[in-house]
Amino acid sequence: MAALRSVELERPPQALKEEFDTLFNDQSLRFLAELVSTFEEEVEQILNRRIARKVHLNLTGELPNFSEDTAHILSDKSWRVHPVPKRLQRRHVDIGDLSPCNTERFKLGLSSPAQGIQVDFDDGNCPTYYNQIKGLYNVYKVVRNQFPDVPPISRAPLLMLRPRAWNMVEHNMMVNGKEVPGPLFDFGLLMFHNGKLLLQNNSGPFFYLSKIECYKEARLWNKIFLWAEEKLDLPFGCIKATVLIENILATFEMEEILYELRQHSAGLNCGIWDYSASFVNKFGHRPAFLLPDRSKYVNMEKRFLKSYMDLLVQTCHRRGALATGGMAAQLLPQGKDSAPYRRVLATVTRLKLLEIQAGVDGFMVYDLDLIEPMQRLFQMHTSGENQLLVLRDDVSVTSADLLTMPAGGVTLYGLKYNIAVGILFIEAWLTGRGHFFYQGQVEDSATAEISRSQVWQWIRHRARLEDDERVVTRGLVRSLAQELLGELKAHRGRDFRGRETLLTAAHMFLEVVQRRDFPEFLTTYLNLDHMFLSSQDAHRQLEAKDSLNHKL
Repeated sequence: MAALRSVELERPPQALKEEFDTLFNDQSLRFLAELVSTFEEEVEQILNRRIARKVHLNLTGELPNFSEDTAHILSDKSWRVHPVPKRLQRRHVDIGDLSPCNTERFKLGLSSPAQGIQVDFDDGNCPTYYNQIKGLYNVYKVVRNQFPDVPPISRAPLLMLRPRAWNMVEHNMMVNGKEVPGPLFDFGLLMFHNGKLLLQNNSGPFFYLSKIECYKEARLWNKIFLWAEEKLDLPFGCIKATVLIENILATFEMEEILYELRQHSAGLNCGIWDYSASFVNKFGHRPAFLLPDRSKYVNMEKRFLKSYMDLLVQTCHRRGALATGGMAAQLLPQGKDSAPYRRVLATVTRLKLLEIQAGVDGFMVYDLDLIEPMQRLFQMHTSGENQLLVLRDDVSVTSADLLTMPAGGVTLYGLKYNIAVGILFIEAWLTGRGHFFYQGQVEDSATAEISRSQVWQWIRHRARLEDDERVVTRGLVRSLAQELLGELKAHRGRDFRGRETLLTAAHMFLEVVQRRDFPEFLTTYLNLDHMFLSSQDAHRQLEAKDSLNHKL
């Protein structure tokens, strides 16, 4: 019982009593407490190591490169990742950014022809206590075939479970007097309740691991997987995980990351916007790394991104691992015979064909109506379950290829777009939503990260607009933000509470892009900000007037 006495857990809104009581019992809490107690110190070391590495880069002016310390891993041509289960070998089209607390969309995804679903507790999800519990409970129900009119888990699209990244904290649970790391909270509950059933149904447990920056972080996840398999009496290596390579530092260690996870690897994944934002995060104060307008000059055809995808595919296939492309964020307009519909479909087709030709084994879409057209695209241009035999021996990527920024400037349209996405994402978070729709696309934390990163960097380097030579200053950004607020307020009419939230979001966005030092993650800033925390407290207080603290 000592483990349980070390746990403090907040009670959720009364509306979640059944979900809460199902997820949090003595056995699951003991498992969680032991998981956190075992690994929380190493999680802290990872976060401190990130800080130290960034300080070192700033002080020395050095740039990342392929490491000589791991030359023995790179030069050994014999090792391969362990083979993945049959159902993982063919995943041409997955649904991305599916927040599992959205019950109706989750059910639609499960009934779709997609081969997998990125069950997203991270980028596409706002981690309110309500959302986490509802999402975890929905996964619990799916695995037990408790949703009517949904295929059984053995035939439904695979659940690719994506816990939060290392930078996120779960405020509503404490172990040994400290708030617990968000990824351990998510992973622990997902594994405890679902791991064995997923395995029995040849459907998992499979995970996505986001925002990893180096191979030592992959090593920690491997230790966590081994620990969970032993504690839950599961076969060694049954957990499989895809690592999202969305940080420039991780790009130089992709082979080492596969090596550390070789018993548990399901491959690597490309993420264009988080990856692009990481350049600003790590080197944004350097003029040589001024990233031009993403709406005009940043795409997978540019040298630094094409090299990144080519290297990822080559690295994966050389070691027998699957390579996953990015997510199509576009939303198909209504009317299959309409010109807008055909235009959007043609754009998505062109971009995804580039990924297929690069050798990816699959990619993601957000719009469910894109699943079948993209599956047909794969069938037209490939044969077999995957492209593991496409070894890309033609590829020879250098550090210069990965670190050379594309040419281009800043447009007024691009600046306005970035401001809008940044403000609207913060507004979404303040209202408990992890993504929103804007100008025909789904926007989430990845696009919010690149948006606010670019605005911060353009102010810092006093970039000039191509349109009229105006300098991007904080005064110009504030003025454009006010214009946007005026347009949005007029559109929303008498929704005064919504207008107040929007104004708060604008203030927070302006604070972030004007700060002297670059906040590493927008989601960390939001998750720790008093406005977000107080909004969650207010939500709980509406549901329960008794003490929120449940001590075990």
